[in-house]
Amino acid sequence: MVLLLIGVMYMITYMDRTGISIALPFMSRQLGFGETAKGIVFSSFLWAYAIGQIPAGWFADRFGPRLVLLIIVPFWSLMTVMTAAARGVVSLVVMRFVFGLAESGAFPTATRGMQLWFPGSERGIVHGVTHSFSRFAIAVVPLLAVSIIAAFGWHWIFYLFGAAGLLWSFAFYGLYRNLPEDHPNVNLSELAHIRGCNADGAIKPPIDPQKRQQTPWRTILRSPNMWYIAAGYCCFYYGTYFYVTWFPTYLTEYRHLSLKAMGALASLPLFAGMAGDILGGTLTDAVYRKTGRLKFARRIVAAPAMLASGACLIPAGLTHHAGTAIVCLTASLFFLELVISPAWAVPMDVGGEYSGTVSGVMNMAGSLAASVSPIVFGLLVQRGLWVMPFYISAGVLLTGALIWAFLIDPEKSVVSSVEPPGAF
Repeated sequence: MVLLLIGVMYMITYMDRTGISIALPFMSRQLGFGETAKGIVFSSFLWAYAIGQIPAGWFADRFGPRLVLLIIVPFWSLMTVMTAAARGVVSLVVMRFVFGLAESGAFPTATRGMQLWFPGSERGIVHGVTHSFSRFAIAVVPLLAVSIIAAFGWHWIFYLFGAAGLLWSFAFYGLYRNLPEDHPNVNLSELAHIRGCNADGAIKPPIDPQKRQQTPWRTILRSPNMWYIAAGYCCFYYGTYFYVTWFPTYLTEYRHLSLKAMGALASLPLFAGMAGDILGGTLTDAVYRKTGRLKFARRIVAAPAMLASGACLIPAGLTHHAGTAIVCLTASLFFLELVISPAWAVPMDVGGEYSGTVSGVMNMAGSLAASVSPIVFGLLVQRGLWVMPFYISAGVLLTGALIWAFLIDPEKSVVSSVEPPGAF
């Protein structure tokens, strides 16, 4: 039930942040701004999203996921609704910036929540499942948003998507508790599975998220492993953000597909990405259970997947056939999404009770890198260079593969120098 709740929230976050990619061509014609301005609109969300990551992760560690999510989800849902009231590019950028600040806490807070509710052997698959919900959202948004526009106009994308977040908040309030120990429907057998048992058979006690602990900021921020993890996620997030922002425009304006065809074909890479999310989480957990080698289990999935993803972008850029390009881009996102489960499991592996803060640092860096992607694409497209962004992304993904293969160490804590591997 908890996994379903968090998965639906992930879906709503991406509905709210990607609906604008379908509405923006209509908004730009009505409000009067060009391609570079579109890139700035896309990136304004990510600038704020990056700024809010570390504070949000810290709040989740200190006050618990339940309180944080019950504040931020209704607020960003209201900001989604307010986006329909934009009267120009300046007001739109401001609204997307505030929206990004509110939504920045979603994933770090959820990561802390999942750490409290799931055992270490399931960290890969739970992130695979939740992120598959987000990719499902990106996949269905083009179809759903095109239908909404045809029936009611582009404003209603924001009205309906915002309402979904408000409804989710009521369900979350009634069904979620910070600790399994506090939930009336959790029995001793389930609790033992989540917490594990000591040598005497007693269930291990939880680390209360509302305990007032001192966050080891200096240790986290001075850890080389922390910044390797952040750099790897920068490469991943840069590669994925094309699909969230420019992909529909690429299909209609460069590949000359109709709006109806775009609505259908834009979903294909995201459905492949959903499969990649689940498969990546399943593989990394299975390898870990079989070998007991956490570093190997995370690296063996992430590094080859990033390399394969980058390789698929080269023919996508070279081909003159729209169908071939879509197949290559679909394969690229499938391989890239294999990385998401190891990437988000690692903050749990190395962060312990501060996993919200650690995942916030990682996601902040990734968001800053991703914010560059739509601007680079917009600047190059404005000069007629539709293919060059794919080559740049391929180079970024190659770099990410090398970082994962040789630098990221999921067995090395970033919050302490004394915890042994597997302590979390």
